[in-house]
Amino acid sequence: MSPTLLILILAMGAIWLLFIRPQKRRQQQQREMLNQIEPGAEVLTAAGIYGTVIEADGDEIKVEIADGVVVKVARRAIGAVIPPEVEEPEAPEPEEDEAAEPEPEPAAAEATDGDAAPESPS
Repeated sequence: MSPTLLILILAMGAIWLLFIRPQKRRQQQQREMLNQIEPGAEVLTAAGIYGTVIEADGDEIKVEIADGVVVKVARRAIGAVIPPEVEEPEAPEPEEDEAAEPEPEPAAAEATDGDAAPESPS
């Protein structure tokens, strides 16, 4: 086997590993995401419109983008499904302790430097 042929085969393998394989993985993830869209899911369309899925029927999905405003989009026009936000419990605010030290105020800048005598009113 010639070294040129070996280099060509290695280059084709590297291209497949670096470009083709990750692209196929992304396409598979997109397909799975589109197939799992159900009513109630918040979605982002390819046009950048956020909305809530009202009905998913075959290749058409009805998305409510505002109160009473429903648009029909193709399933493949959905760019992403927005995961529901998990609300974290709010941390209790520390109670103000009267014994706590107040924050020190920044020192005022002196109008004169240490070597010059202050001006006296004449």
